Amino acid sequence: MTIQECYVALGGSYEQVARRLPSAGMVERFLARFPGDDSFAKLCAGMECGRREEAFRAAHTLKGVCANLGLDRLMDSAGRLTELLRPEQDAIPEGADELLQEVRQDYEITVAAIETYLNSRS
Repeated sequence: MTIQECYVALGGSYEQVARRLPSAGMVERFLARFPGDDSFAKLCAGMECGRREEAFRAAHTLKGVCANLGLDRLMDSAGRLTELLRPEQDAIPEGADELLQEVRQDYEITVAAIETYLNSRS
């Protein structure tokens, strides 16, 4: 699998990220670090414990990381969850749990594609 094929599989844009980062090697290095980023785990923990502000910050961070790496599918779902969680209120808003499931599915697709790509290089 090439890095371009990886981006197709995860619903992203390699061309977009290649314009932002100075080399293909740098794209690969940052992409390889993505599965170890803890934003998704923090998002899930915040949602599970009903901590809206914590979940908002984690969703916002996840969206930003995805934007920088051209992970468009996950960026979109994380962005929609970010906006749902943005208004300051005491509780997790209605509909957030369903949207979290979409984010989880997109996250799993993204990580699986990255891991397949990384394993194919070995």
